Order: sequence, then C-alpha cells, then structure tokens
Amino acid sequence: QVQLVESGGGLVQAGGSLRLSCVASGSIFSINDMGWYRQAPGKQRDMVAAISAGGRANYAGSVRGRFTISRDNAKNTVYLQMNSLKPEDTDVYYCRMETNYMYYWGQGTQVTVSS
Repeated sequence: QVQLVESGGGLVQAGGSLRLSCVASGSIFSINDMGWYRQAPGKQRDMVAAISAGGRANYAGSVRGRFTISRDNAKNTVYLQMNSLKPEDTDVYYCRMETNYMYYWGQGTQVTVSS
C-alpha cells in the first residue's frame, strides 16, 4: 500500500506564493510520473503540472510561467512552487503518483487566493 500526504496549502493574497509538497510512503519500488491536479466543487479534476521520472515537466497553459514542479526521488517527494497566485487558482490541489503499475492520490490540500 502507498500513501500520499500533501502539505503547504493555505490562504494567500493575490500575487503571493505558496509551495506545496507531497510525500509518498509505503511499499514503493520506484515512482514514475508525479503530478499535481486541482478541482473545484462540482467540476472535474484538471492537471496543473506533471513531471516524468526523467525530470521532464508539463504545465497547464493557465499556470505556465507562474508554477514550477520539481521532484526529489530520494525523498519520494514532489513539489509545486506557485508564484503570482490569482484568485482563479483557488481550488483543492491533489498530488498523484504512478508506482508499482498503479496511480495513487493524496487527500488534497486547499489553496485559497484572496483578491
């Protein structure tokens, strides 16, 4: 079993920054893709950023240039540095990791950006 625990969410003013972290624990052989998704109530969960095992990153157009995803393989951790935050970035953010041929999700962390 694999567990993902996110941290770093909170309330910030527009233009501010937050850094999300997600740590995986449990029976892990190796982690392939890592990613961050976000979801508003009643809406679908959308990809924000993803990073491959080789370090190649992809971003949603709405966050490109403002958010940076990174990973620390030794710590089984993925990060999301969020700068120049906007009110429309308000959502619950979830991390997802692919390991042992399965996808695992964290429990989500709330990010609220006030105008």
